[in-house]
Amino acid sequence: MLALDLKQRASKFMRKLPPKHRRQISEKILALQNDSLPPDSERLVGFSYRRADIGEYRIIYRVEANILFIPIIGKRNDGEVYKRLKRMGG
Repeated sequence: MLALDLKQRASKFMRKLPPKHRRQISEKILALQNDSLPPDSERLVGFSYRRADIGEYRIIYRVEANILFIPIIGKRNDGEVYKRLKRMGG
């Protein structure tokens, strides 16, 4: 199982969610810790990150030296997720 590095922005986003959605995202993160390349994830073109969708949310992540690094979690149909990733220098 990969160690988890959930960045402050992603953690803050999750704290604002209703409990049901927070639980769904937490379960997906746990699944990613066990299998970081599930069939429903995709590599983001032009970035060193992958994306995984769960319900109406998107998890942006990458694996570095046995650590699951999650800088951003956001709405699936919201372009803001990618704008934030670009600002990070993704």
